[in-house]
Amino acid sequence: MNYFFALFIFVFGSIIGSFLNVVVLRHNTGKTIGGRSQCFSCGKQLHWYELFPVFSFAFLMGKCSKCKSKISWQYPLVEVITGTVFLLTIANATGPIETFVGLTPEAFASLFIRLISFCFLIAISVYDMKHKIIPDEWVYSFVGLSFVSLFFGPINGAVSSVIMPSVLDLFSGIILAAPFVLLWIISGGKWIGFGDAKLALGIGWFLGMVYGLSAIIIGFWIGAVISLILLGAGKTACSKAIRSLPAYFGLKHVSMKSEIPFAPFLILGLVLVYFFKWDVTGLGTLLAIMP
Repeated sequence: MNYFFALFIFVFGSIIGSFLNVVVLRHNTGKTIGGRSQCFSCGKQLHWYELFPVFSFAFLMGKCSKCKSKISWQYPLVEVITGTVFLLTIANATGPIETFVGLTPEAFASLFIRLISFCFLIAISVYDMKHKIIPDEWVYSFVGLSFVSLFFGPINGAVSSVIMPSVLDLFSGIILAAPFVLLWIISGGKWIGFGDAKLALGIGWFLGMVYGLSAIIIGFWIGAVISLILLGAGKTACSKAIRSLPAYFGLKHVSMKSEIPFAPFLILGLVLVYFFKWDVTGLGTLLAIMP
């Protein structure tokens, strides 16, 4: 990919990430996404040069220019992650042409759906980590986009086509969401949230049955490892960095009864499978050799 085009995409993605930060922070607060940004500690309205994604955080050394209160690392992290996801998604789609020129209408529509879907997923991850809840309007939007994406084939060399998905992929969302719904019903919502079931529905349709199942399994693996790390975060033998981990999940301390947000792990599993095409179950190979 052309370096200038890649830089443009990353910067554009980081700007979208900055907007996602605003959406996450103002959702359900009574504030609209319009209006000037301000310091949450002293209320100082931010100048234009304090709003550049990533660079402003570095320039201000992570502190408000007026009251010197610390600025959350959420801001640059979300901006960098969004910029990187945009860059990787578009690089996979544009292939050797290196720009948007030459993309077929179907390929452009498929790419647009995927980029908007990732925006919802990033917002869901951050909001779930902060508040342990998945906003319905965001997850249903992702589910709807995922279902539509089923009818677009893979983007190969800037070309895609409208397709009829297989019966297995058509029902993949429902199949993968079913265990989550069952766990939610059995536990009365104590083991897992219903929002995670809605998210699994979208993951199944976004990736299809083979990769959707892999994404959920990887999400469970990552969640198990992180949970074990969080459980040990209060031990004196742990480093300061590990002891501070629970705070990133909105927790003061972690016990076996702690409610740890699960959506970020499922979404990380989706991202890994989407870009690296991991099939940890071997289901894809099995289906390929079946008559």
